[in-house]
Amino acid sequence: MTDFTKLAGELDGPLFLPGDPGYAAESFTFHLTHPLTPMAVAGAASTADVQAAVRFAAANNLPVAVRGGGHLQTHRASDALLITLDRMSGVTVDADRRTARVTGAARWQAVIDASAAAGLAPLSGSSVTVGAIGYVLGGGQGPILGRLHGYASDHVRSFDIVTADGESRTVDAGHEPDLFAALRGGKGNFGVVTAMEIDLFPVATVYGGGLYFSGHDIREVLHAWRDWEATLPDEATTSFAVQWLPPFEQLPPPLRGANVVHVRFAYVGSAEAGAALVAPMRAVAPAIIDTVAEVPFPVAAVLHNDPTEPAPAIHRCVGLGSLPDAALDKLIELTGPESPLRLVSVEVRALGGALDVAPAGPDSVPSRGLPFHLIGLQIAPPPDVAAQSANLEFLIGSMRPWADVRRMVNFVGPEEALNAAELRELYGPELYDRLLTVKAKYDPTSMFRKNHTIRAL
Repeated sequence: MTDFTKLAGELDGPLFLPGDPGYAAESFTFHLTHPLTPMAVAGAASTADVQAAVRFAAANNLPVAVRGGGHLQTHRASDALLITLDRMSGVTVDADRRTARVTGAARWQAVIDASAAAGLAPLSGSSVTVGAIGYVLGGGQGPILGRLHGYASDHVRSFDIVTADGESRTVDAGHEPDLFAALRGGKGNFGVVTAMEIDLFPVATVYGGGLYFSGHDIREVLHAWRDWEATLPDEATTSFAVQWLPPFEQLPPPLRGANVVHVRFAYVGSAEAGAALVAPMRAVAPAIIDTVAEVPFPVAAVLHNDPTEPAPAIHRCVGLGSLPDAALDKLIELTGPESPLRLVSVEVRALGGALDVAPAGPDSVPSRGLPFHLIGLQIAPPPDVAAQSANLEFLIGSMRPWADVRRMVNFVGPEEALNAAELRELYGPELYDRLLTVKAKYDPTSMFRKNHTIRAL
């Protein structure tokens, strides 16, 4: 048994052991299907706390897991020391430089609010409750600004990171550029990222929202969407989700228990031009609900209506190299009114635009150039996990004829994230080997192996 007494005395923040009051709350994660049960939890209150925890783990041959707000942790971590970063969370905006310094487990909502006060916006994701740093470490494809400006990781100026030797480093394009490149898409393989500086953009309002169509109109809507999205400029971003919604009272009455197609749309430009762009989709079928309008960026940031409460959810994803009629027909069969699967959400995101353009310096985003990305999500309480996992596997397997090996790392399921062969295929041999080299340099004992783990086959 590891004696954590010495570590407790070195921390400014608290240390929790199993059975302690507060242990469960400190270990809590959003995805209830994958709870964390670490040997101990260090509630870091400072970078010095992170360093002390990492050095203790090294001295005791313990793996380290990090809970930084989501898009990072995938393993129960029962044999690990968990470091939580909530007490270090903060956002500081420099309006003149159009940058934000984001620390700890700060969620996107905090970054969005701080930026909006200066008339600026970040390259945030579809969920404002996700930790910003964990999202950026996986590249980060935004539902509003992504096609116009690229992946969020393209616009990181620097990272602060505590590596496996317990050293705190500030890395950027000119300082330890190999580690900087690996962090921009390589997830949490290389240390505990405690802060980052990111670019912001002068966007105050967006013409965006959602069009909800009845599932009975799915064939017309999906075929029209495929043809329509190909005509959009880079200032516009779109996706759709075919959803079997639960009969929750918090949903608007037309959506409770309904099978719907939710078409999301965002345009950075005038309301008049945005309305003209979305008009073809509005004409396809009568919308049950239409929320597309000119709104402040913080309102547009939640246009996907992602869940804000924890749930026992499971998911799988696949990149799609194309969406011919046959692929759409198969998707309609799998998700529409006659589907036996009844998955909560099957989403397809149209990528392209600046997401296809590599940044000036090297990075590690593996999905550049991918046209479409599909994510399947299902609610699965413990008794239903096996059956619902099989349904998700059936969905992904059925779409394999149109699959691309590239995928967005942030949506890789927990089981796949711990599978080195899956990750090597996803990143491609050349990029994966480069990440392995950086891993060997900065984390030679693979202390950080409880997430999307880069390791030799």
